Amino acid sequence: MTHDAWWTTAVPDWEERIVAGKSLITFPPLFPIEAEAALEVFKGLRVVDVPGRPTMGEACKPWSIDFAGAIFGAYDPDSGVRHINDFHLDIAKKNIKSTLAAGVMLTALIRNWRESGEFYILAPTKEIADNSFFPARDMVGADDDLKALLLVQQHSRLITHRNTGAFLKVIAADSETVGGKKTIGLLIDELWLFGKRANAEAMIREAKGGLASRPEGFVISLSTKPDGTPAGVYAQRLEYFRAVRDSKIKDPRSLGVIYEYPKRFIESGDYKKREFFYIPNPNLGVSVSEQYLVDELAKAEFAGKSAVVNFFAKHLNVEPTASYRSDGWAGAIVWPRGVEIGLTLDEILKRSEVVCVGIDGGGLDDLLGVAVVGREKGTSRWLGWAHGLISTIGVKRRKANAEDYLRFKRAGDLTVFKFTHNGGPALDEEEYDPDLAELIDDAITSDYVPPSDDEDSPDRSDSFAPSLPPDIQYVVDLVQRVRDAGLLAQVGVDAAGIGAIVDALAGIGVTQDAETLDAVRQGIALMGAIKTIERKLADGSFRHSDQSLLSWCVGNLKIVPTPTAMRAGRDETGFGKVDPLMALFNAAHLMSLNPEAQDVFPDDYEMQVWA
Repeated sequence: MTHDAWWTTAVPDWEERIVAGKSLITFPPLFPIEAEAALEVFKGLRVVDVPGRPTMGEACKPWSIDFAGAIFGAYDPDSGVRHINDFHLDIAKKNIKSTLAAGVMLTALIRNWRESGEFYILAPTKEIADNSFFPARDMVGADDDLKALLLVQQHSRLITHRNTGAFLKVIAADSETVGGKKTIGLLIDELWLFGKRANAEAMIREAKGGLASRPEGFVISLSTKPDGTPAGVYAQRLEYFRAVRDSKIKDPRSLGVIYEYPKRFIESGDYKKREFFYIPNPNLGVSVSEQYLVDELAKAEFAGKSAVVNFFAKHLNVEPTASYRSDGWAGAIVWPRGVEIGLTLDEILKRSEVVCVGIDGGGLDDLLGVAVVGREKGTSRWLGWAHGLISTIGVKRRKANAEDYLRFKRAGDLTVFKFTHNGGPALDEEEYDPDLAELIDDAITSDYVPPSDDEDSPDRSDSFAPSLPPDIQYVVDLVQRVRDAGLLAQVGVDAAGIGAIVDALAGIGVTQDAETLDAVRQGIALMGAIKTIERKLADGSFRHSDQSLLSWCVGNLKIVPTPTAMRAGRDETGFGKVDPLMALFNAAHLMSLNPEAQDVFPDDYEMQVWA
């Protein structure tokens, strides 16, 4: 169906449509008769917490009817297949999101034909679960016919169809199990909160249950923007549905409706203007009061920057970045200016006259960041790229980052590796975690046997040369590649860095004595390089490829004042990693020293390769 679909869910002109107040769903229901029958039920449901107890048809603006119609109208009653089965709605608060969720899922329960069918609303907390269940309960209680058809059990948040035995259950993920489901329809509320949970993707996979054997099934996720950097499963789905919307991914079985400002409104600051509040609030004038938004913004501005950030995220659906934080890096504001799509490592090496490499981090439970900054031939612009490496031990110790790490791995920005010892199993194999399977199962391995002075040691063999741990081997291979290309100026490492990296680099002739290795001072001493990157981002002379890992690190970076200056830091929890970005700053420090282009090797250079 993907290749011969007669419709598309892409909306390449969404910016013009959203500003003009047009629908973001550009196709009619695929099966109009089915959509009409379902919408008759949906529109007849009553909203009891609104004056006059209007029906959904009376209370909803066209955009929400279009969204419901796309869901119901995607079902082909002849084949029993729902041809669009994955939906995402991203919208500001107070735009009847919970009421819409209740109406859609209640309608799906009523229209369902499968006996003992299972429908679920999955909420991150009990309070949010109640926000979805109460409107559904009240819709049933307001209609005598529905009271006769459906049994409501408030204590268990369960609504059962008396004829088919099918049910709708609202589950709070923080207190109830989600495994073993035979789901037909799943609605995930406030997805951004699931993005903060370490096992969210596995939990949602469990909740989907039997969708594989129920072709009429569907998944709907609803969310506002988070009050921090998008993370985890929320960031994954948001990026995917944006790509479908923008025609970067062809997937007619997925439909995302994202009420957010076009980029030009964010860059110009126009999103703060009252006359544009309607863009992320399609229900403005019905469930959202414009004057309320104006008053709340004034209160937030009085309360301080963090309150303003929260207001923008929740009521204007503006994605927070470090640029909005009072302790965020100023460079985050201009980070998007440096984007050059397709700027790979290969492209940097091709276009550069000289290259500096930076390294940071790298303990067993930490990210190792390695970065390259090249100076472009002819323009002298700086070109930046970075990569992260982490052991399976580090993944497990920072499980809250697992969803983000998986996203970076899929993007090619992160390598996961295992330590083995003397040809045996991985050092942490006995602690295997199925929730992390996709992230760690294909992790790179190597047999690392440390050198020994004992000639009789059973670990030694005349024919065996010690191999490096995979992360250090990656760094050595990268540096050697730059060196062999005649581009390497210097490699910069944290002065308190890992000795094993220094030793390994010595094996290919990169040492302090050869003036190709430098210990870069950290703390306030690194602020010069950080401010240089800020200025170069602002004037367009620093380019990067918009890697998801680097953008995440930019969002995690904090600027910490000191009595006489300032330094770069990260959040105190240890989860907001910045190592690849710090590696980039290390490389930038070396490049700021204006190294000469290197096109020949020293006369005494002798290539050494680790076995």
